[in-house]
Amino acid sequence: MAEKRKLRDAWLHAGIPVKPVYGPDDIRRLDYHRDLGEPGEYPFTRGIHPEMYRARLWTMRQYVGFGTPAETNARFKYLMAHGQDALNVAFDLPTQLGLDSDDPRAEGEVGRVGMAVDSLADMEEAFDGIPLDRVSVSLTINSMAAPITAMYYAVAAKQGAAPERVVVTPQNDILKEFIARGTWVYPVEPSLRLVGDLIEFSTRRYPRANPVSVCGYHIREAGCTTAQEMAYGLAIAAAYAELMLKRGLPVDDFAPRISFNFTCWGKIFEEVAKFRAGRRLYARMLHERFGAKNPRSWMFRTLIGGGGSAFTVQEPENNIVRGAYIALTAALSGAQTMALPTYDEAYTIPSAKAQLIALRTMQICAEESGAADTADPLAGSYYIEWLTNEMEKKIREELAQVDRLGGIVEAVKSGVIQAEVARQAYLFEQKLLSGEIPKVAVNCYPGDAGAGEARELEVYSFDPKVAAAQVAKLNRLRRERDNSAVERTRARLRDEARGTANLMEPILEAVKAYATLGEIASALKEVFGEHKEPVAV
Repeated sequence: MAEKRKLRDAWLHAGIPVKPVYGPDDIRRLDYHRDLGEPGEYPFTRGIHPEMYRARLWTMRQYVGFGTPAETNARFKYLMAHGQDALNVAFDLPTQLGLDSDDPRAEGEVGRVGMAVDSLADMEEAFDGIPLDRVSVSLTINSMAAPITAMYYAVAAKQGAAPERVVVTPQNDILKEFIARGTWVYPVEPSLRLVGDLIEFSTRRYPRANPVSVCGYHIREAGCTTAQEMAYGLAIAAAYAELMLKRGLPVDDFAPRISFNFTCWGKIFEEVAKFRAGRRLYARMLHERFGAKNPRSWMFRTLIGGGGSAFTVQEPENNIVRGAYIALTAALSGAQTMALPTYDEAYTIPSAKAQLIALRTMQICAEESGAADTADPLAGSYYIEWLTNEMEKKIREELAQVDRLGGIVEAVKSGVIQAEVARQAYLFEQKLLSGEIPKVAVNCYPGDAGAGEARELEVYSFDPKVAAAQVAKLNRLRRERDNSAVERTRARLRDEARGTANLMEPILEAVKAYATLGEIASALKEVFGEHKEPVAV
């Protein structure tokens, strides 16, 4: 008689143990109308639209940007020619840090991991031939969100786009930069002021803009758990809501335009439950805590994209399969927008071929898989409903911990949140090394050919001529523009930064005078200073 196989343990990233079987007793306290509701109805557990993808598919928005604005413009048009219906712009590190391409600190990084932008002239080139009143665009930019978005608004105006038709989503989430990603410039308080200035300016002038995209994505990529990703994202959203309420903006004026960006590279059902619980918690937070009356203020609208950390160097074609599961997970989770990492992202910035495969993966999921046929197709599953409740408990525990730290802003200033994310990243790596977290072709079923196959990949070759061309363009701009006008706008920006006025108007004025990003950023540094990272153990 064959020996019975011992049951293996199953744990989720949030620290939740999984039973082999679930049944009615696991959800006996579930109240359909209180806890779930219909799709498109409070508390939006089942999704924010009544018919979900039967009425409108998710937007497909690959993350794109490299080299010069002209190169990025060509890639934008390549993907749009193959059916991509929105854009997501990657900027190089100097741009993210407010450094011009000829700054000595930018050497070796110009155009390397994103598009180089020094001035309005670059943004004009990047969006040449792309009608900004018909294409929605995300700008993955944070500490420099105010000047880069001002450049975008200026380009849209030059194209003749009416402000009420401009749909743009600057990430503009500086708190997660302090926690996870590191492209901060100014100290916490003036950084928050700039976040608020952009939200306020856009709310009043660009009604379809989404002036902040709260980004749990990068915090998860840095190492936190699924429950922490959602909890920190909700805590950050609450901090921005409180910031705007202190400015006197009615909550229903700005809350409908808050958006989110989350990842989903883990286990399918854990991720689905994370988003169902997150939507429920966010709706209740906006309704019960902040008193929002407009149902659109209660809606958790999110881009869901897989993280590059889910992909591996070993046997990179396996990443195409992982991408397909991520697309399915995002669809089952109720994404409004989807983005996928490309199979070569463990090696290089994406090739055109890899980006097309990622786009086709989303299209196949949308058109062929059946995932878009009905709203929240996993609803009613004993497991998914139990797990949604367990995820909500875990997220609430993490939110309570943030409250004990004095709120997310104080936790960031002290460095405690950063230390916790680093601790979780260490634990995760230990589990990968031990095999507790399986990774095919890495720590289970390892093959011999992985390294050889890797060498066959198309690796982006950085061309130093990119930086030289960008610097030459920058020098030409400085020769040809009205430099006295630039200095006047910088002086105004410094003066107004010393007070409490909204800085978007002087920033926009400087942008229109073709002041460079570095010149705008340095004018503000003279007043605000620079952030020094806290160290917490």
